[in-house]
Amino acid sequence: MSVDVYLNFNGNCREAAEFYAEVFGTEKPQIMTFGQTPPNPDYPLPEEAKNLVMHTRLNIDGSNVMFSDVFPGMPFVAGNNISLTIVNKDEEKIKSLFHKLKEGGQVGMELQETFWSKCYGSLEDKFGIHWQFNYDNGEMVL
Repeated sequence: MSVDVYLNFNGNCREAAEFYAEVFGTEKPQIMTFGQTPPNPDYPLPEEAKNLVMHTRLNIDGSNVMFSDVFPGMPFVAGNNISLTIVNKDEEKIKSLFHKLKEGGQVGMELQETFWSKCYGSLEDKFGIHWQFNYDNGEMVL
């Protein structure tokens, strides 16, 4: 199991990820934009979101640091744009940790299957810490 850092940006994620890659001497990041995600007719993608970064990551000295732009219309507060991410190959552990941490907190996204994970969810715990949970069956692309 790992606990990874997830950083959100307000439209300048690509610039930040490429800057950090250069600073830390990592490979150039592979970037997935919101426009590259599978379309959902129930939620059409606004034009201004298509080139924003949905996800990228760098491995900095053995630690995964993940990055994303916030979706247009979502709140962005500099300084609060960091979440801790639990990545694990044990789906039951993901579920257990999620349900323990959500007590007294607020769920942002219930655990569910997404196009990148069989089990993903997010929440803010009772102390105001933002958490993401991601089941890793070895098929994650980015």
